[in-house]
Amino acid sequence: MNQARAWSVALLGIDGAMVEVEAAISSGLPRTTMVGLPDTALYEARDRCRAAMAAAGFGWPSDPVTINLSPATLPKAGSHYDLAIAAAVAAAGRKFDPASLEGTVLFGELGLDGRVRAIRGLLPAILAAIGRGFGRVVVPAAQMREAALVDGVSVAGAADLSDLFDVLTGGPGALVPAPVVAEADPRPPLDLADVAGQVEAKWALEVAAAGRHHLYLHGPPGVGKTLLAERLPGLLPDLEVAEALEVSAVHSLAGVNLDGGLVRRPPYADPHHSASMASLVGGGARIAMPGAVSRAHLGVLFLDEAPEFSPRVMEALRVPLESGRIVLARAAATATYPARFQLVLAANPCPCGMAGTPGGNCRCPPMAVRRYAARVSGPILDRIDISQELRPVRAAFLDSRYAPGESTAVVAARVLAARDRQRHRLEGTGWRTNGEVPGPALRKRLPLPEGSELLDVAVARGRLSSRGVDRVLRLAWSVADLADADRPTREHLHTALAMRRGGTGMEAA
Repeated sequence: MNQARAWSVALLGIDGAMVEVEAAISSGLPRTTMVGLPDTALYEARDRCRAAMAAAGFGWPSDPVTINLSPATLPKAGSHYDLAIAAAVAAAGRKFDPASLEGTVLFGELGLDGRVRAIRGLLPAILAAIGRGFGRVVVPAAQMREAALVDGVSVAGAADLSDLFDVLTGGPGALVPAPVVAEADPRPPLDLADVAGQVEAKWALEVAAAGRHHLYLHGPPGVGKTLLAERLPGLLPDLEVAEALEVSAVHSLAGVNLDGGLVRRPPYADPHHSASMASLVGGGARIAMPGAVSRAHLGVLFLDEAPEFSPRVMEALRVPLESGRIVLARAAATATYPARFQLVLAANPCPCGMAGTPGGNCRCPPMAVRRYAARVSGPILDRIDISQELRPVRAAFLDSRYAPGESTAVVAARVLAARDRQRHRLEGTGWRTNGEVPGPALRKRLPLPEGSELLDVAVARGRLSSRGVDRVLRLAWSVADLADADRPTREHLHTALAMRRGGTGMEAA
């Protein structure tokens, strides 16, 4: 009996486990057996690999072939094992030295003609291989640029099976493909100056960007809620290298092309209000895939028309809003994805949108207004730092002769300066923004703002929960950082309380 082994990676969330792909060729009637808990796509790999090797001229053994994916108790899914299976079978058939597979991890899906196709999740899979001490990977030629984003590993590409065997016999394999030339985006960049009026809401957006705070925008239709939310990512600083690598790993799992390099800008996700639970938080039958909350990691998750979302879907946000991660448990495996997103909700006050609007004619019964508002539950709203009401702007603000407000670049510079103050203050703690600091650390590591008796009054009157106190303290620090103050003053705390309760806080800023 001839045997050989190759290596690949099983992904559970963005974490990976090494999978030993063993192939054994014995004597008897031709058949191919695969064991080791493969899913349907992986089980079909035996047929893909047989046809691909035959088409490439390397043949498939005419004796019984047993392919084992170890550890056998770990569920395995996907088509990225094809390259490792083909290499292990070829090495067991002595088409090349099995020793050449040692220390090498292989990824790629095979076409029936022997071509190697791109796969999802290449970046986190390579990171997992490096973490287990492997120093070389063989990847689809089309993804060599993505693989090269990771330091500390030798990358070889394979456009087809001939390239694979060339690499395993000492050759260079496929060349790095030419970079994709990105076409110029015909759409103009989103600028905060395009939003007419709404000075208070822009200030709330700036504070939210400075401290990475969650934001609730509510008001009648057409006042600019969506316009403001879409401009929030432009106010956020670029991701640092470690952050970009983590975000890019999630996007690689979601099938995003990373030929252009790491994701350096904070991502933005805005699922439609008909989104299912699985599309928002992630899901899948055997091994769960990332949802919108993970694709928005270290960026912005915007839920427009929030009351129109299913209450069950909205309530699923409770845990990731607190923990910054989502744990998706299935019978076969548990996947954990990062989900430290900045949530922005937008909502009308009632089904017709005119309740409480000066001069508006609301046609909704009072009970319908209350039911509509209750669709965003109290526990979700308690996790939102800033509540901002928007009112219709005066016609003067819509006049083209009216001086526009500050541009995104100007506000982003102030946000960056505030973020720098936070980074220096929180250095060595593992937190980078005010919105991430846990409540106990807020009270023990940082001085309380002046006038903290205002918080006692708000709690005694039932206007703040214990969680709300922590969020007001975080807000006060962000307001102080924007004001270049060393410690929040009484005015900063008053501003934070007003923003928390739904006021503007502008008069105290």
